[in-house]
Amino acid sequence: MSETDLLIRPIVPGDEPEWRRLWTGYLEFYQSQVPEAVYASTFARLLGEAPYDPCGFLAVVDGRPAGLVHYFFHRHCWRVENVCYLQDLFADPAIRGRGIGRALIEAVYTAADAAGCPSVYWMTQEFNYAGRMLYDRIGDKTPFIKYQRPAG
Repeated sequence: MSETDLLIRPIVPGDEPEWRRLWTGYLEFYQSQVPEAVYASTFARLLGEAPYDPCGFLAVVDGRPAGLVHYFFHRHCWRVENVCYLQDLFADPAIRGRGIGRALIEAVYTAADAAGCPSVYWMTQEFNYAGRMLYDRIGDKTPFIKYQRPAG
């Protein structure tokens, strides 16, 4: 794929149907689902202007959205400047391996640099082998293990 075939751009209001299609694919990959209220609030927040609302880009190939990334900036107790968390990354499985994931991550790196955030981080599940092959080339694996509050 040449650079002219791939466009990375911010998510805009008219993107909601294609964004939903891509985000549903992402959630299905992780064997997860969210209620309609989460779809609606997430998309509204992606278009929001609040300082800590999530941001998002779409990867567009031949005029059709083919990938997405969501990220947000937040405070950090070990730094003066904010940091950037890349929360969701997805490329349409039909056209994976063509640089979409890398281009979306690099777009987040650029946005973080523009916002004065030197640190961008993300997590993935251990079984995401294809994603991890990309992440090993474009990022540094850390020794951290994630814990969370038990449900219920």
